[in-house]
Formats: sequence, C-alpha cells, structure tokens
Amino acid sequence: MNKVEEFNHYRTMMNEKIMEADNKVIKRLFNLDTNAYAEGALETKTKELLGLACSMVLRCDDCVKYHLGKCYALGFSKEEIYEAFAIANLVGGTIVIPHLRRAVEYWEELEKQEE
Repeated sequence: MNKVEEFNHYRTMMNEKIMEADNKVIKRLFNLDTNAYAEGALETKTKELLGLACSMVLRCDDCVKYHLGKCYALGFSKEEIYEAFAIANLVGGTIVIPHLRRAVEYWEELEKQEE
C-alpha cells in the first residue's frame, strides 16, 4: 500500500469508528467542515487551496495530505501547488519547512497514481 492509499484507508477507517459513537457534537463538527468547502461565494478550488495553506501554517500533516488530495482531484498543477507552498512558508516561517518536505513527498505520490 502506498502513502496515499495508506492515508485514505486509515482516515476512512477511523472516521467510521468516530461516527459509530454517534456523538452529536462531533457529527456536527464533521458536517460543518464538509459544508465549509462547498461552493459558495468562493469556489471549492479556492477553499481547498486556502485549507492547504492554513494546514501547512498550522503544521497539521494529516490536514495537508487531505487538502493535497482534494487539490489533486480538482486538477491543480504542480506549479499552483508550489505557489501555495511558498505562501504558506512565507506566512508560517521556516518551522513549516519540514511539513513542506512531507507535502512535496505526498504530492509526488499523488502524481505517481496516474502512472
């Protein structure tokens, strides 16, 4: 199993377990997260790019992977992603660089899936 498959499998498995607990607050939080990225005044593509940059600045590798997957599915180019990486590193500072490394590695894994 490659990094992308492993991440998606784990995320799906754990989300199912979390939802089985039937906690109203957690379910509403997950729903809010889903709805926040729906089309609105901003396009979904823009929202995903914002989510990616914010996740990098907050240094959440799982969130970075999630948003990279969404950005890849939405057809972002490598150049567009690298511009988002640049902004995130500018805003977040050099502490974001290790997350940049892992993000680049994950993006490459996403690209390999087409091969």
